[in-house]
Amino acid sequence: MILTTTHNIEGRKAIKYLGLVSGDAILGANIFRDFFASIRDIVGGRSAAYEGELRKAKDIALGEMREQAKHLGANAIVGIDIDYETIGANASMLMVSASGTAVVVE
Repeated sequence: MILTTTHNIEGRKAIKYLGLVSGDAILGANIFRDFFASIRDIVGGRSAAYEGELRKAKDIALGEMREQAKHLGANAIVGIDIDYETIGANASMLMVSASGTAVVVE
């Protein structure tokens, strides 16, 4: 299945629009990773723990969206938008939402 943030696919024509599809993932951040990430933030550098959680949440959200589109008979999703938010007490949870339009392309 083709996934793209653009509204069309070069060299392909959308012949059927099947509607909006979406996927969400909410992951809790581990207290120890939070602790070490805050230390890393103080001394500089990248937080591998948070980067890993972001990738994991994004993959889950895109996977859910892909399954919805597949169920509708789509072979592509166009106009994908991915949003990241922290929620919960002290921003202890990470939410990733992905949405797009399921289509059939030639």
